[in-house]
Amino acid sequence: MSGADFKIGDLARATGTKVVTIRYYETIGLIAPPGRSEANYRRYDTAALDRLRFIRRCRDLGFSLGDIRELLDLSSETERPCDEVNQITAAHLAEVEKKIADLQALAVELRRISTSCHGGGTISNCRILDAITPD
Repeated sequence: MSGADFKIGDLARATGTKVVTIRYYETIGLIAPPGRSEANYRRYDTAALDRLRFIRRCRDLGFSLGDIRELLDLSSETERPCDEVNQITAAHLAEVEKKIADLQALAVELRRISTSCHGGGTISNCRILDAITPD
């Protein structure tokens, strides 16, 4: 694999992305369609590698594909103020903080429920299942 010429499998390995996902990102326009070799294999350059790494990092942080598209579009306009980037990340942070609060509430409830189980009983008398079952 040369520094500026990657086959799709090379790109997948270099970024930890499945080949099918790379093809999907091409289909939805997150990655530009690559050039082709004489044998009609996809050939990617370093810019595609960098772009895919950016996309992967954003996905790891939980950004939606729509947010990633906006961030990619904004990143190409280097002279623009970064207000829109701040708005996107602030909205995402609010979602993350809400999920954290929901998970903390869930942990409290699961701890409460699990203290009602003393083991040794039968499923028919399980307090945990009773607490989980909707009214």
